[in-house]
Amino acid sequence: MRAGRDCPLDYRLTRDAFSGEPLFDCDVLYVVGGLYGNRQALAALQRRVAAEPKARVVFNGDAHWFDRDPEIFQQIEQGLSAHLALRGNVETELGRADDSGAGCGCAYPMEVDDAVVERSNAIQQVLNRTVQGLPGMAERLASRPSTALVSVAGRRVAISHGDEQSLAGWSCSRESLSEAARQQQLDNWFATHNVTVLATSHTCSAVALNLEHGSLINNGAAGLPNFAGGRYGLLSRIATTPHPAALYRCQRDGLFIEALPLNYNHDAFLADFDRQWPADSPAELSYRSRVLGQLADRPEHALLAGFSLCQSLCALEALTDE
Repeated sequence: MRAGRDCPLDYRLTRDAFSGEPLFDCDVLYVVGGLYGNRQALAALQRRVAAEPKARVVFNGDAHWFDRDPEIFQQIEQGLSAHLALRGNVETELGRADDSGAGCGCAYPMEVDDAVVERSNAIQQVLNRTVQGLPGMAERLASRPSTALVSVAGRRVAISHGDEQSLAGWSCSRESLSEAARQQQLDNWFATHNVTVLATSHTCSAVALNLEHGSLINNGAAGLPNFAGGRYGLLSRIATTPHPAALYRCQRDGLFIEALPLNYNHDAFLADFDRQWPADSPAELSYRSRVLGQLADRPEHALLAGFSLCQSLCALEALTDE
């Protein structure tokens, strides 16, 4: 097995992963993928949810990544404890009693440079040492489910960190979903499983696609900027009413499926990041430019079909950190 490139067999989702009855029903659902140990983003999410007290939250894996500081790691865990938390590849590998050989478990495609893969494996090793110093933490992470099936106003919503087939699958990446054959495969899956929405993350790049039988929304990252010049993360919101701050959305079957900005305290997050990951550390080399919003992507690049930009996008430049 090539660390960081290949998936362990237990990453494969079972055929009945999204069968059966939903865990709960609600009118407002937030799906939070890729928090990446950003405690300022967690605080911003808590403020957002406080404004919608009936909203339910599912953390969609990789809640940890930059939080090598045990105190911050535990703060993230405390914030997750009030909600449903799933395992991403990060938590899956941190929770193992024995090394699987998968490294970070990201299962990077070949177009990702080897140096990036090696640095991700190194970050995972540092986090392993953090978890080993926190009694019972590995077992806690390992006990989390890898998927969830919930309901929003009676519509079935499937939640997976990677894709509908694998915990760390890349078939819900923008590149994969741009292919007609993959779109047809996913649409057939929606119809077969009676699923209205599939919410994912993992690829760290936002994408949204509305098909004949269902909609896919990948929030990219809640704890990192996703678009050029931005210093905000992204949340997926699935609800019976629209949100005025949505960047883009589609509407189907009585649901509004949206991406919302998560405006966290950038300066405080940068200070946390730099303290934990100084110059020439693996996270600094791979991520600091992104932390600063140095990206080429724009929101319209995330929209493959059936989603539209919202007027709130025009006001983003005026947004300040909460």
